[in-house]
Amino acid sequence: MNEDLNPEEGTESGKEHLKAAADEFKAAAGGKIEDLRQAAGQKIDEFQKAAEGKAQEATSAAGNAWSSATSKGRSWLTEGEAYVRNNPIKAVLMALGLGFIIGILVRK
Repeated sequence: MNEDLNPEEGTESGKEHLKAAADEFKAAAGGKIEDLRQAAGQKIDEFQKAAEGKAQEATSAAGNAWSSATSKGRSWLTEGEAYVRNNPIKAVLMALGLGFIIGILVRK
């Protein structure tokens, strides 16, 4: 052991050494935290872009489905009108029969 050092100087030296080590650890941890924060930010951006893409696809698909349904409905309406114009008596009798059946089912 070195006899020139007194115990108080050794204690102070140890404290300074520990403080320096703690400061280094703190700086390293801060750097790692910043790296993690940046990585998380990049992942969030990636997920946001992917979600926006999926939302755009869903909007497009919904618009196409609505357009198709509207077109099909108009087609059925046109066909129904043509059928009624070509077969008016048959159409009226079918409507009366259907109304009679629905009336019986609703009454029960």
